[in-house]
Amino acid sequence: MESLDITKANIDKIAEMFPQVVTEVADPSGAVDENGKPVLKKAIDFEKLKLVLSAGTGDYVVADDERERYEFTWVGKRQAMIDAATPIRKTLRPCPEESKDWATTENLYIEGDNLEVLKLLQESYLGKVKMIYIDPPYNTGKDFIYKDNFVQSREEYEGELDMFDEEGNRLFQNTETNGRFHSDWCSMIYPRLQLARNLLTDDGVIFISINDAEIENLKKICDEVFGEGNFIADLIWSNKEGGGSSDSKLFRIKHEHILCFARSIENVDVRGVAISNEDRYRQQDEYVAERGRYYLQKLGMGSIQYSESLDYKIITPDGGYVTPADNNNGKKACWRWSKSKFDWGVMNDFVIIQKDSSGIWTIYTKQYLNCDNEGNMIQRSQRPMGIIDEYSSTQASKLLQNLLNEKVFDYSKPYELISYLIDRIDCTNNVILDFFSGSATTAHAVMQLNAEDGGNRKFIMVQLPEVCDPNSEAAKAGYKTICEIGKERIRRAGAKITEEQKAKNNGLFAEDAKPLDTGFRVFKLDKTNMKDVYYAAGQLSQKDLWDTVSNIKDDRSDIDLLYGCLLDWGVQLTMPHTTEQIESFTVHTVDSPLTDEIDLIACFDSNVSETVVRTIAKRKPTRALFRDSSFADSANKINVFEIFKSISPDTTVKVI
Repeated sequence: MESLDITKANIDKIAEMFPQVVTEVADPSGAVDENGKPVLKKAIDFEKLKLVLSAGTGDYVVADDERERYEFTWVGKRQAMIDAATPIRKTLRPCPEESKDWATTENLYIEGDNLEVLKLLQESYLGKVKMIYIDPPYNTGKDFIYKDNFVQSREEYEGELDMFDEEGNRLFQNTETNGRFHSDWCSMIYPRLQLARNLLTDDGVIFISINDAEIENLKKICDEVFGEGNFIADLIWSNKEGGGSSDSKLFRIKHEHILCFARSIENVDVRGVAISNEDRYRQQDEYVAERGRYYLQKLGMGSIQYSESLDYKIITPDGGYVTPADNNNGKKACWRWSKSKFDWGVMNDFVIIQKDSSGIWTIYTKQYLNCDNEGNMIQRSQRPMGIIDEYSSTQASKLLQNLLNEKVFDYSKPYELISYLIDRIDCTNNVILDFFSGSATTAHAVMQLNAEDGGNRKFIMVQLPEVCDPNSEAAKAGYKTICEIGKERIRRAGAKITEEQKAKNNGLFAEDAKPLDTGFRVFKLDKTNMKDVYYAAGQLSQKDLWDTVSNIKDDRSDIDLLYGCLLDWGVQLTMPHTTEQIESFTVHTVDSPLTDEIDLIACFDSNVSETVVRTIAKRKPTRALFRDSSFADSANKINVFEIFKSISPDTTVKVI
């Protein structure tokens, strides 16, 4: 019941590539086995690894005494790297009472420190998130609330930087803005991005909003975490109508950065922006209006490679003819279309023959906005610009205020901006993650985009339950935490979008249309479901023995145990979950939406009957789950394993 040990996983990967560098060492904890001998654990012999990588030349290994090298570092970076890889003993506790459409939704809202939540999601969502958008603290000095263990006293900080000489004198003056301010922010964002990268699909993309204060540090960190070659763009969002200029110095700054990186840029395809009002598409055919407006393009092109088969005569309306050279100032040329394609174009009104300003018969093709030159209906697009000069934060604040009937959130990104970013990535049926959720703008954007194009995108929102200032408008309106604002926004935005959809369809949805998913399952980060029962004999009292009869905490429900095990097994938390009674015993079933197989069946009641066990086994689930108290004694527990071996040998049986 512990989050994924990323260091161990990395050691396993190295061992797979270079088995000769694997060794065993005594467990640093000093643990011993039943015979009193030290417990051994797998480790990497780095000296051997250096030899393997250097291939006798040393070209690929940095020497221990090499002082000058290209690297980006700060005080606390080593600890940040360690922190990303250190497993935790925590869990996510389900809260159906705070959720919406618990039984059917595929969306998640998770309350808790995002560093720890990301660790818990490492197995269930490893390589399953198509897009991540985050809007982290900008490090303005007012918004840094993540209390990681990276804060140091001035004395500790200066000591690590060697700011003192041997006599204790300061080597140079340290100001309040020197280094530490940025170091703490870098140490906060670094491990979160490391963990986030693991969750991305091979063609996944991350977008990060940031301002000028940390853009340089963020770019360097992303270069290290994702790889310089996976940098896609530094998009500039020019905040229309408002935002931030009052804080600007010397210049009136009204833009922000949106840094974009890929998991593997070779697999990424950025979708173009639809052309809807291009100036050159000026003409219109009334009888084929569905093709949209068009512009004329010459059929004769002197710039393409000459081909004799494309050099043919075309009959003009006056009975004469024209050749490609006639349309190219007498120079040798050819048409863009073959003769058969030209005849097709004439028959289907894709060709116009008319005289130009010099009186020369000229051949044109119609380039339609909504139809290609094969007659297929399309939506023409163009490569998106690196500058986004739409969408207003002022309007976004007004929208949120109108939605919640109060001004309860100081600053929120326009959901249209997030929708625009989501639409650049082909993630119509994928998971979208935001682990700095704030007012849940990303969830709003996902629901709105699904309503517009019929997509089935799923969102995961993660937000620290930051307490609202007692004097704030949010607190006065009854919101205790930022999470309460985010959840209420999703509820109201979802209801509004659903009503708009009904109005658009005259109050009815198409019979075969999938209902719009505006629900979400709420989970809250908490300590592990399991008691700490690992004591030496001398540490136990008689009271302790009674407390350790069950290794499960007394305040944990069946559903807590179920979802804790789903996390432990790496099962997604939105799988369909049903509950039924078999012989008065409560049985939980988790189905796989992708197959006809039952993923998991669990029963946590005491003294589960053999009939119930056999009923579960006959359903042949992939996994079966019980708790230790489900069996009267060890013999009954052994009998359960034997029943499954006989009826469903492929089922993995687990007892907690």
